[in-house]
Amino acid sequence: MDRRHFLQAGITLGALAAAGSARADAETLRRFHAALARDKSLAVYADLAGEQSGTAVVKGRLPRDLQGSFYRNGPGRFELGGERYHHWFDGDGFAQRWTIAGGKVAHHGRFVETRRFLDESQAGQFLYPAFGTHVARRGVRDNDTMNAANTNLLPFAGRLYALWEGGSATEMDPDSLATVGIKTWREDIQAMPFSAHPKLDPEGGMWNFGAMPGANRLALYRIGADGALQRTAIVEVPQLALVHDFVVSAKHLIFVVPPYDLSADRGRSLAERHIWAGGGAEGGPQARPTRIVVVSKDTLAVRQVFELPPQMVFHFGNAWEDGACTRFDLVLHQGDALAGLGGLMLGERQPNTSGHSQAVQVCLDYASGKATSTRLLGASEFPRVMPQVVGQRHRRLALLGCDRANRELVLDTVHLVDTDSGKADSYRFEAGWQVEEHVLVPRRHARLETDGYLVGVAQDTRKGITALTVFDAGHVSDGPLAVASLSYRTAHCFHGNFASS
Repeated sequence: MDRRHFLQAGITLGALAAAGSARADAETLRRFHAALARDKSLAVYADLAGEQSGTAVVKGRLPRDLQGSFYRNGPGRFELGGERYHHWFDGDGFAQRWTIAGGKVAHHGRFVETRRFLDESQAGQFLYPAFGTHVARRGVRDNDTMNAANTNLLPFAGRLYALWEGGSATEMDPDSLATVGIKTWREDIQAMPFSAHPKLDPEGGMWNFGAMPGANRLALYRIGADGALQRTAIVEVPQLALVHDFVVSAKHLIFVVPPYDLSADRGRSLAERHIWAGGGAEGGPQARPTRIVVVSKDTLAVRQVFELPPQMVFHFGNAWEDGACTRFDLVLHQGDALAGLGGLMLGERQPNTSGHSQAVQVCLDYASGKATSTRLLGASEFPRVMPQVVGQRHRRLALLGCDRANRELVLDTVHLVDTDSGKADSYRFEAGWQVEEHVLVPRRHARLETDGYLVGVAQDTRKGITALTVFDAGHVSDGPLAVASLSYRTAHCFHGNFASS
């Protein structure tokens, strides 16, 4: 891929940035704090003051063979200068490290010091566009001007990266979590979109992509186990808007493109400019389908495009080749799930609507051109598999779920689903707990996908504390082997990864 082609492709997010006055506002701030006074559980969407460190109190028994660092990342600053962001995805990244060693658990968290974070901290107000909030007090130089570094924290090739999806990875010190700076894989792709959901294969390499809404392009990256960029490509995808995640098999990269149109109104945020084109709950004659774009690894070109009924997708599990077909799992949401998240910043919870989402396994039949799906679990999110089966046949899928008895959509249950039988080994937390993504960590020399641990973080909103939780992956319903509780609340994170020591 030549330098000019990549630079031309990479300007799109800056071009999409809003122009005009600010719309982060004091009214959003007032309404949220009024709601928080009535409902303390909304503190998971509240601001953090700054750096945190502490030692957890462990209840239960930490496995002796579980040693290492559990890295997490999520938005931690939503308010500045008397104003509050409009969307959960806008907050500045707050990176965290949970260290498990010698039967003890220590926690450390600090903000990722991006250009945006430092400039706005000095100014005492929001300056730059955010995904869901229209702000334009200062000009945008490139995609990294807006980089929030708030979505994932990835240990890779001996380094640690805070990831966003609209710009570069931000390197951090794996021990202190001090910000090292922007990672440039190669000079001609500086500030290009680099998603927060790279896939690490069993050989130690990385596949990733960057979505360019409005330009109808996906940038593709192959990075070797040594951290060197090996291959790049640009793929044309018509009517491309939000693509948050993808999945890889032995032969393919698979992208699911939900049906959004992108408004030309530059007086709105990028999230507000995503106009749902999938119709209502039943679709409709004017509804556009959800597309599955399959890219061949060997050519980095589109092999085939499939269609599903109009649905939204954020996250995937895993993919593998099944003879002449490819199978993969993901969580599908009915309707415009993106817009439904905006009310959280006002202190408005999402209702727990029956059928709101479901985890499914999709089969792509290349001969017929048909995509079919099989239900795995109801309302759920954050699918993960054991790292050693990425791109290969798997039989266990970790998911978070929401109990049907809940009036509001609060993730409170961890599941390990058998993808062959559909049976789930599950544990529901007590009332008042809100659960983050849990990841699967294999034991050394593990052969089975249940031979390891399910490790995650949860918040007890009644006590205002955060805890690390460890389950035996073969016996999730027995409850956690250990719960390591802090004396304080920390940021509610989106994604992270475990690095064994």
